[in-house]
Amino acid sequence: MNRTKLWFAFFVVPILIAFIMVVIIPAIVGIYYSFTDWNGINNNANWIGFSNYIKVFTEDKQFIENFIFTAKFALVSVITINLLGFSLALLVTRGLKISNFLRSIFFMPNLIGGLILGFVWQFIFTKAFDAVGDKLGIAFLQGWLADTTTGFWGLVILMSWQMAGYMMVIYIAALQNIPDSLMEAAEIDGATFWHRLVHIIIPLVAPAFTVGIFLTLSNSFKLYDQNLALTNGGPFASTQMIAMNIYNTAFKFNQFGLAQAKAVIFLIAVAAITLTQIYYSKKREVEM
Repeated sequence: MNRTKLWFAFFVVPILIAFIMVVIIPAIVGIYYSFTDWNGINNNANWIGFSNYIKVFTEDKQFIENFIFTAKFALVSVITINLLGFSLALLVTRGLKISNFLRSIFFMPNLIGGLILGFVWQFIFTKAFDAVGDKLGIAFLQGWLADTTTGFWGLVILMSWQMAGYMMVIYIAALQNIPDSLMEAAEIDGATFWHRLVHIIIPLVAPAFTVGIFLTLSNSFKLYDQNLALTNGGPFASTQMIAMNIYNTAFKFNQFGLAQAKAVIFLIAVAAITLTQIYYSKKREVEM
């Protein structure tokens, strides 16, 4: 074995071992437990076949409702986060004197933990919105988190505010890779900013959109801590996301086998959605 292969093994093998121990083995064990009635406490886990999977689709209506709610949330969040991130990227790459300051400000929410952000926005929605609504007589601003519809939009606002800055960084990198000569030539030919945006910038930034949509889609489906801190799934579990549903099934009701079955279904669904998105997004990319 030559020196290059030794160095390759030195760096790759430890990471590979860690990945197998932390990801692969727990995933296999989790799939096994999804076919059992394990309650997470006793050592004995009886094999029950596909009973947990059948129960999820026939008896657990809450899981289906939460999945639909999560899918709607993911769809809206993907659109709002990427639009905001791309708009912010366009703003801070226009050569403003305060561009670096704006980049720091826009990215800062991403550095704050989800639980803290959830409690901050909970205070805003329940205290600040109520106070403004009471003063101005706007009933829509009162009891924001006590209603399913406004609770949904509260989660969207929180997620968008947190991740828009992160998406901005990805789009900034893509925008800075567009040749200045191409933009100058288009401007000399009389192309307006809108025409340059539609016919040059967006097609060339398509690979960044592929990455951005994938990241926001996967993170939106996996959302838990912000959901816990902001609404805790209320009212009456109507704003409960899939991750919280699975967590409660396992640790609140001690139905680990059923929770694992839900997790496997969730994994397959998210993998199918994200891989489909990547496939169609890749087909629309343009090379320079």
